[in-house]
Amino acid sequence: MRNLLADDLNHILDHTVALWNDVRGERIFISGGTGFVGRWLLESFAWANQRLSLGASAVVLTRFPEKFQRVAPHLAVDPAISLHTGNITQFQSPNGTFPLVIHAAAEMDARTSDQGASRLFQSIVMGTERMLEFAAGRNTRRFLLASSGAVYGRQPPDLQTMSEGYLGAPDLLNPGSIYGEGKRVAELFCTVHAYQQTLHPTIARGFAFFGPNMTLNGPYAIGNFLRDAQSGGPIWVKGNGSAIRSYLYSADMTIWLWTILLRGQRCYPYNVGSEQAMSIIDLARFVAGSWEATPEVRVATQTNSNAPIDRYVPSTQRAFSDLGLTQTIAFEEGMQRWIKFLRSQ
Repeated sequence: MRNLLADDLNHILDHTVALWNDVRGERIFISGGTGFVGRWLLESFAWANQRLSLGASAVVLTRFPEKFQRVAPHLAVDPAISLHTGNITQFQSPNGTFPLVIHAAAEMDARTSDQGASRLFQSIVMGTERMLEFAAGRNTRRFLLASSGAVYGRQPPDLQTMSEGYLGAPDLLNPGSIYGEGKRVAELFCTVHAYQQTLHPTIARGFAFFGPNMTLNGPYAIGNFLRDAQSGGPIWVKGNGSAIRSYLYSADMTIWLWTILLRGQRCYPYNVGSEQAMSIIDLARFVAGSWEATPEVRVATQTNSNAPIDRYVPSTQRAFSDLGLTQTIAFEEGMQRWIKFLRSQ
């Protein structure tokens, strides 16, 4: 059977071919392999490994190996990929050295209850500490932390894009800040380990992504809109639709993450996202217009003209100037690819 992701995986390989010699014959340890980010890293690794005869291997830390085998059966049977069962905060270390370690585990569905928030914070912070300790004892030369733009806190409405030098922070009196604050501590742990060990942690601050393998029922408006459109509508917009977001397609996200892992400076964060900004209402209308029977778009609340605009858009100048990274797939093309993927399943 033809891999439904073949076009995207070839695109990734074309834009990362110069990097893969650094992976040749190496072992990679990765957390979060069943998540959106980790899954794309594994898909692209397996694709490059086979086509370039890299002789590399990957060990995937997972709490639920049965789930991995169910959602990615072709990866589960790949002889270069093995599963290591364990919890991110207290797993038993597999034997051998791992020159490359990727920490992509993330629970994005942050809970506001005290108990849920506490578990989320501990998972982020203690999980990162455990991964760093593991890497320090396995001769790891490159470590990637999948962090988040949530570390900046709320973006001021008059700030068009947030650069890595922006010193904003999550609101400590808002329970919803638990995810961003956890990622801030995780980045700090990377810095501490970098100075205490010979480790080379690289940091990718992810913003909003989209593409195949993203759940349509998660906490992401873009996936929810596609779910609504698939079912014939209406497409429901929570709030008034004025919030401004930008979206980087999954293939570009993967290119950026491999580049940051293998070429990024130590403890020098890079924003990973798109500067192609749009409002949520425009996003909903675009999704609706992508279907033959255009579904209705319904907005939950009326716009308050006096309310500040909620923006979440990165500056990607550092990634461009330091690493030569650009958005190679425009939002419109990425959506066409994703919809084609969904229709082919």
